[in-house]
Parts: sequence; structure tokens; C-alpha cells
Amino acid sequence: MADRPHLLIVDDDREIRSLLSQYLEKNDFRTTAVVDGREMRRVLDRAAVDLIVLDLMLPGEDGLTLCRDLRTHSQIPVIMLTARGEDVDRIVGLEVGADDYLPKPFNPRELLVRIRAVLRRAVHAPRDPNPQLIRGFSFAGWRLDTTRRSLTDLAGKDVSLSGAEYRLLAVLLSAGNRVLSRAQLTELLRGREADPFDRSIDVRVSRLRQILGDDARAPEIIKTVYGEGYVIGVPVDST
Repeated sequence: MADRPHLLIVDDDREIRSLLSQYLEKNDFRTTAVVDGREMRRVLDRAAVDLIVLDLMLPGEDGLTLCRDLRTHSQIPVIMLTARGEDVDRIVGLEVGADDYLPKPFNPRELLVRIRAVLRRAVHAPRDPNPQLIRGFSFAGWRLDTTRRSLTDLAGKDVSLSGAEYRLLAVLLSAGNRVLSRAQLTELLRGREADPFDRSIDVRVSRLRQILGDDARAPEIIKTVYGEGYVIGVPVDST
């Protein structure tokens, strides 16, 4: 019983909570279902959770706010659910740190496949460098601290990063001079195969370049290797 992954379902729709709990329990998961962010935090304070299925539209704090707050102190995988299926909502959800995104209505079997894929990713590929092994990276005058999950500029001033931006930068820095394809980055960051029309990785790279002051027309820090992917183009020191 204790070996089964524990899923936390956060949704204000009683029918969806009940349906998902029953379906996922039948597929060898333990589940706890709650209605809002306050109850979510109570569960997280008293129990170990392996993955959160989080509705975007919630009473009080919405799912985006909860995911953004969660990413400041936790790397529990999150799959976002929403009745709004527009691309902008999906991209924003991924930008604040969600691992995957599924619009309602959805087939429970598809959610099950995505949950298993994200959990495989969490077990077999660390989401970002372990602070106990690598406390930070220094590159081109910048410093990424893996303990505080923070970026500091040349003057030592903290620069804000979303959870998704932090993870992408950390993965690229960890790879050293190895080129990572969009498909590899999607798998590393979100635990599933890339959709050929999905450009969320490109959007995140563009945002990181803006933050780092990297000229998009001739980037030096995060280089594009056409037909292959992305690579850090400056020396990186890890400590």
C-alpha cells in the first residue's frame, strides 16, 4: 500500500474529484482529493505527495498562483487541468512550473498515461541539479544558485526566474557543451515526448535570453545549433 505513488488531486468539482480518485485508485495509485489551495497545503504539510493534479480554475487562489508558489520551495511534479484549452493558458501554466497540461474535458486514460510519464521522469531523470552535489554554476558573470534556486547578475543582484525558466537554465548548464534537442529538453523538463508543433521550449529560451541580455540575433550564452537544439556557449564553472 505504502509503495503506491501518492497523488494529490486539487479540484473544486466534486464529480471530477470522485471520478479521478476512483479511476486512479483502480490503477494502483493512492489518492487524496481536496477542493482548494488551503486544503492542498494542509495535505502537503502532513503527508508525502508524489504528484499533484491541479485544476487551474479554483476558488480563492487559482492553479497558476498555487503552482508558482509551490515552485519556490518544492519540485513535486504538477499536471495542470483546465476548462480553458487556449495555447496561452497552456504556455503560462508551463512557464510557472507545471510539468504537463491537460484541457477539460479529457479522457482519464490520457491523464493516467501522462501521470505515469511524469513520474518516470521524476524517478529516472533529476529535474535539476542536486544542491547537495552542485551548489551552483558560474557563467559569463552570472551565478545560478541551486540551493536558493536563484540567479544573480554581475553586480550580485537577484534576478527573478520562474520555476520553468530555472529548470531549463539548470539543465542546460548541467549539460556543459553538449547540445540538447527540443525533444530531449521536453522529456527532461516535462516527462513526455515532444509535440512537433510545441514551441514552449523555444519560448522559454527566448525569455532566458532576454533575462541574460543575450542578443537573440547573435546569442553567445544560449546558442542555437540549427537542426539540433540548444547549448551553452560560454565556459561554465560548477561548485
